[in-house]
Amino acid sequence: MNINGPRVLVAGATGVLGSALTAELAARGARPALAGRDAARPARAARAHPGSPTADLDAYDPSSCARAVHAVTAEFRGLDAVVTAFGAVGFGTRPEVDDAVAEYLTAGNFLAPAAFFRAATQVLPPHSVIAAFTGVVAEQPQPRMADYSASKAALSAWLAAARRETRGVGVQVLDVRPGHLDTGLADRSVAGTAPPLPPGGDSGQVVKAVVDAMESDAEAVRTTPGGAAVVERRAR
Repeated sequence: MNINGPRVLVAGATGVLGSALTAELAARGARPALAGRDAARPARAARAHPGSPTADLDAYDPSSCARAVHAVTAEFRGLDAVVTAFGAVGFGTRPEVDDAVAEYLTAGNFLAPAAFFRAATQVLPPHSVIAAFTGVVAEQPQPRMADYSASKAALSAWLAAARRETRGVGVQVLDVRPGHLDTGLADRSVAGTAPPLPPGGDSGQVVKAVVDAMESDAEAVRTTPGGAAVVERRAR
């Protein structure tokens, strides 16, 4: 996708990753739309991007995700890409994490992004993009993070299946799987306390790689053990 000019909905645009991604997209010529947890927060964030549509969402109400897609599509008179950059984390061993927390993580980390993309694929044209931040835990589940890892793995599996379904119509599906990033998410857990974690990686470098990947028809963005962001292009 040519990143100069497309209409891109960033869900979670008021968070650390989402706001950085929105800024990077705008700097490269994209037209961002901002979706966040309530109408006031995206509106405040949009002051840095005059003319950008905004929408509110509740990550625990999938129907609000679809409404956000359709509202932005109507205001933009179309849509070219949707990126989800939100989620929640919880820590604890299997007996420590109760069913309510597991349900909360599944809703926010899997069901809500899937609802965004399900609605988006109804309106996106060929040569468009859907992208999500899943994280390295999607392929390397960690102890004391079982439910969080499972929710991210579920989203990654959904993306992999969607990629095979949409390849024939030209929709790019991008899975962003960085290691631990310095976003402060671990300090805002919905349950438990974070175990010792490695130093957080550079979220700005990852965001730049995500936009590079959107331009190059890539399938994944990962980080190396040294923290460098790597774009994995589709095998021909």
